[in-house]
Amino acid sequence: MALSDPLGDMLTRIRNGQSARMSSIESPSSKLRRNVLEVLKREGYIRDYDEEAEVNGSATLRIELKYHEGEPVIREIKRVSK
Repeated sequence: MALSDPLGDMLTRIRNGQSARMSSIESPSSKLRRNVLEVLKREGYIRDYDEEAEVNGSATLRIELKYHEGEPVIREIKRVSK
């Protein structure tokens, strides 16, 4: 299934995962998503991420969410422009 906004989809998965207090989430992999995750990791907003190959050939990103004293480190995350 093709997404019209893959970056917005990843940000929504992160937001939903943190509201559900999940330790990690999964998102389809792409170069754009990996680059954004690298910035989030470098700035301390996520613990880490890694890429996992799937059986059908598509890759998935496992994103480890970060919490401080039980609260999500990312307080608000949204896509500002296309």
